[in-house]
Amino acid sequence: MLHSLEITNFTAFRHAELQFSPSLNVIVGGNGLGKTHLLKLPYAVMAASAVEGAKPNARGPTKAVLQRRLAEKLIGVFRPDSLGRLAKRRQGRERCTVAFKFRKRDTSISFAFATQNKSEVDITRESQEWCDRVPVFLPTRELLTLYPDFISAYNTRDLPFDDTWRDTCQLLGSSTLKGARPGIISNILDPLEQAIRGRVNLESSGRFYLKQEGIGKMEMPLIADGWRKLGMLARLVAVGAVGDGGCLFWDEPEANLNPTLIRELAAAILRLCRAGTQVVAATHNLFLLRELEILLRESRFREVRQRYFALRREGDDVEVAQGDEIDDINPLLLLDEDLKQSDRFMEAFQ
Repeated sequence: MLHSLEITNFTAFRHAELQFSPSLNVIVGGNGLGKTHLLKLPYAVMAASAVEGAKPNARGPTKAVLQRRLAEKLIGVFRPDSLGRLAKRRQGRERCTVAFKFRKRDTSISFAFATQNKSEVDITRESQEWCDRVPVFLPTRELLTLYPDFISAYNTRDLPFDDTWRDTCQLLGSSTLKGARPGIISNILDPLEQAIRGRVNLESSGRFYLKQEGIGKMEMPLIADGWRKLGMLARLVAVGAVGDGGCLFWDEPEANLNPTLIRELAAAILRLCRAGTQVVAATHNLFLLRELEILLRESRFREVRQRYFALRREGDDVEVAQGDEIDDINPLLLLDEDLKQSDRFMEAFQ
């Protein structure tokens, strides 16, 4: 799990230090401020480490291996023309530095690269251990309809998608957990399947279907987009990718969901947190923020620890405000267009 992140001259950020909660973390801000970058950066580092550490006969992390794997994964996740393009570009040659600390003992890493650097990172402090679990990244759109043949096509052709799509499709295609569902999984999965009125199955044809009792199976392209998005989360819980520890990065989870499904989504996120999953979500949706706050005040979620981050543009830089309470970042100032629209609506019908 993430503990902290410090970045200097990374994409839109001149300097930022983020302290993460072990449960719920919400990054708030408008378009173009770097919300997705703050999800992709830790995901790339954790994924590269976890995949390398899971290889047969893997030894402890070494500087040479980490430098190679990190550079490959950062390029695969961000898809820049070169690694140096991720360094904030100002007059002169800027150097980007990144430092992570994880909650697991002796697990931290620091690295750097410069604008003129094409394909290498410079490890300044390597971790003593590999990340022990592959993180999950959910993009803004659902992937169940994209799944058939996507992985093989991605690995053999130059497609306009980044590694997070391929990685998540691989997890979606994993086998479901054997036997009766453990209580911790059932508490997350059962409400999701009730919301979408069925269970997501992967058939031998390589296509996903929604199996509904008394109706039969429905092809995913025929299912409402919002249901498919919740179905994607349900599938990841069913295969054990999330739901009992681990880390989930989710970019605009509310995209394409109506308010009713956003309420289901908010509850699902907090159930994941309650079960030990660290969730880092990026949003600019006031309804989702308010729903999370409402639920966090209920007794069933009171043990969930939260952390909020607000991104604001200051000149050519993006600054990060953070706090344990939503009022610490004053999100209404960031999302005031929602409130302004309410005022304009009332005025229009007076």
